[in-house]
Amino acid sequence: MPRKLGITDEDMIKMYKSNMSKSNMSFKEMTTITGLSDRAIRNVMYKHGVKMNREPSSGQPRKHKVNENFFKTWSHEMTWVLGIFVTDGHISQHTHTIYFSQKDERILRLIAKYMEADYVLAPTGPTKKTPTLIINSKEIKNDLAKLGIHTKKSLNVPFPEVPDEYLPSFIRGVIDGDGWVQPKGYVMNITTGSLLFAEGLFKVFKKWKLRTEITTEISQAGNTIYRTWVKGKIRIT
Repeated sequence: MPRKLGITDEDMIKMYKSNMSKSNMSFKEMTTITGLSDRAIRNVMYKHGVKMNREPSSGQPRKHKVNENFFKTWSHEMTWVLGIFVTDGHISQHTHTIYFSQKDERILRLIAKYMEADYVLAPTGPTKKTPTLIINSKEIKNDLAKLGIHTKKSLNVPFPEVPDEYLPSFIRGVIDGDGWVQPKGYVMNITTGSLLFAEGLFKVFKKWKLRTEITTEISQAGNTIYRTWVKGKIRIT
């Protein structure tokens, strides 16, 4: 959809800010004035760092807030959360929703803090007792897809191309998400159903000159489980 002649980014930002307090103003109404689609208008706001308090797709107030740009920029906080999500998160097939499940609610609260999200937990019940943080955002779901993380990721998730600077934070998130550390001694392993991810971990630990290996076993469902181990406190020279 072409932008109407004479409409600049600055014009749209002024238009949006001047109408943020008016409950009847929506992105859809702005499309009539600017000639751009809802998504194009939203991208203009993202480009200029304009904080939005309306639901991008409909212009209605967002029920629960979240920083929709969170997975767009590498940082130690972002990569830690990404590590947790890769190992212990879930993407809905039918809605624009992602979930973080953790027995330790302190981790969920920290995730919500980093993502500037409302702390909204899924209902629990007799068969669902683990606290689960809910994040609703089509943009975040799309950004995760760009990183190779899709629905039904457990058996084929790749190891993301994380910049070296942020790899330690990513690995820490992976361990917090689905790692096991021996209470006494120097043994740790990370469990995954994805061979690609296990091999990515193996390469990182080798690069860091740690004693590492991958072992396998078959789950009750008949799938192969991969465990990437680090054993011993002394590095390989």
